[in-house]
Amino acid sequence: MNELIDYIVKLLIDKKASDILLLDLRRLSPIADYFLIATANSIPHAQALCDEIELKIKHDFGRLPHHIEGYNPAQWILIDYIEIVIHIFLKEIREFYGLERLWGDAPQKRYAE
Repeated sequence: MNELIDYIVKLLIDKKASDILLLDLRRLSPIADYFLIATANSIPHAQALCDEIELKIKHDFGRLPHHIEGYNPAQWILIDYIEIVIHIFLKEIREFYGLERLWGDAPQKRYAE
């Protein structure tokens, strides 16, 4: 799992996502083991991040997402790989929903950009 997380984080950093945060939900929820949250600077940027993640994971890990939600209008895109769910937000939408606050008991890891 760490290999996949590290791979996705590197993709996000390379594609200029910001405020990348990993929430460890393993002891808190059956929804997923991890949430990986990142901020995009525009709708096209959010869609490009989603496209890159989907393409590269398919190519390098042979995996397709279980589900993608929110690609249009792309203010909040959710990419579900079952054990890890990636959330790509526009800044104002991320601040409004505050997943970090909702899952405040989850261990967190921030990544340098």
